[in-house]
Parts: sequence; structure tokens; C-alpha cells
Amino acid sequence: MADRVGWEERRLIRSAPDAGLRIDWINDESLCLGQAGASPLAEYDAVLVRSRSYTRGGLIATLAEADGTRTLNSAAAIHACENKLVLRAVLREAGVPVPDFRLAVSRKDFDRALSQLGTPVVLKPVYGGMGKRVTLVRDRDLAHSVYDYVEDLGHAFEQACLVEPYLGGGSIRCLVIGREIVAAAEFESAGGDWRSNAALGNRSRSLAHDPEVHKIVDGVVDRLGAGLYGIDLFRTPSGYLVNEVNHAPAWRGVASTTDADITSAVLRHVQEALI
Repeated sequence: MADRVGWEERRLIRSAPDAGLRIDWINDESLCLGQAGASPLAEYDAVLVRSRSYTRGGLIATLAEADGTRTLNSAAAIHACENKLVLRAVLREAGVPVPDFRLAVSRKDFDRALSQLGTPVVLKPVYGGMGKRVTLVRDRDLAHSVYDYVEDLGHAFEQACLVEPYLGGGSIRCLVIGREIVAAAEFESAGGDWRSNAALGNRSRSLAHDPEVHKIVDGVVDRLGAGLYGIDLFRTPSGYLVNEVNHAPAWRGVASTTDADITSAVLRHVQEALI
């Protein structure tokens, strides 16, 4: 289930018959779920949720599970990943290290966050991804001009933001399938953009095995459940921190750094879930 068929989805559909599977693309904007006993997903053994929306995936997975259809990932995991605040809260409660942050739903919150954290800080929306609307605020003179734009957004849903210390321009993306790290790559900002995000075309290189990375990833999977995740880490002097977890990760960028057959690994995960 996805809003479009991208690079990853095309490879899954093309390779499915060799794995003994049939994969159909279902557009997540055409389901109209909710009618009791009449789910259009009922004919399928499982739904692989690849929606790039930060609301549709969790909502549809919730209804699919309620109708008895298995979803990959679980609805609970997708809901946690869709909301940066919820993810930080559940991981921190589970003892998984995350960056310091403050929730800002008003200018008063933002002022207090700046006083407590100082500058530079990163201002990011609670809902969203691919580096969009993530802003580096380098000094207090700029901060309130930036927040003017947040206040001009029409809905409180869009105005809810996290404020966190700026921790540098690089990040580590771990692609997890089931419970295992299939590939890990370090991304660096490129082209004058400070954000280290694979969707922005940043440079990447393969990351060697690191026991500390595996320990943190195990903690994330213990809390969210086995699934398909893109787990983004910051490397800091005091250790790794979990920045975000993507419930429908792209893997084209990570695939370029490894010989692992990621498509086949995803299909094996689907097969195992159906047993």
C-alpha cells in the first residue's frame, strides 16, 4: 500500500514471483476503509505499508488490523514513527538514547526552549520527513523571524514543533529488516545544505560493524517490534542518539553502499510474517 510506486516498490513487485509471492499495488488514497465486514484489503494475506504520508499509513493500518488483516509494520509502530514527539517519548521511556528536545506549540514555548538550550538549535515539525521544514536557527536574532513563519501556518497540527540542539551535519542510516541491520551507511551533507538526509541526495558511505550501533538498534526494535525501519542516528561525543525512525524507508541510497540484496531481504521478511 503506497501513494505511488517508487524505485523500491518496483523492485519488490518485479522480484515477488521468484519468492513465491504476488504483490499488488494498492493506492492509499483509494481505499475508503471503515465499512464493517467489507474491507477491500480482506483478500490479502498481509499489507506492506509503504505510504509516504505522515498520517495515512497509521490510520489505514489501524483499520486493516481491526478487520483482521496483518500489516507490516504494525499500526502501533507506524503511529509512533509518524509522530516525532511520540517516537522520542516512547524510546526515551524504554531507555533508548535520543537527543534533548523541547516541544514548542507557541512562541512562549519557543522562547523558553531557546533560553534553556541556547543556540544553534534545530526547529523541526512534529509531523513530516525528508528534511522538509527542518530549520537550523544559528542565533536568537534570526530565531523569532523564523518562528513568524511557523505562526503563519494555518493549523495547530502544522505548528507543533520540536526544538533541539544542533548536533552536527552527519547522520547514520541503519536499514533494519525484521530485527537485523541489513545495511548501514553514513550520510554527510552536500551542496551547501547542512541537513544530512538521503532524500536530499547527500553523500553516503558504508558503515563498518559497530557493537554500540547494534545495541541501540536492538533497543528500538524491542520497543517497536520487528519490522522494516530506517533508523537514523547522530554520533556525538557521548555516544549515539536516535534521531528518527522511518516506518516506510527508502533504501536506494543505502543500497549503493552495500552488496546486500535488500529487496530479497524484504521479501523474506514478508514470507516469515505469513508463516
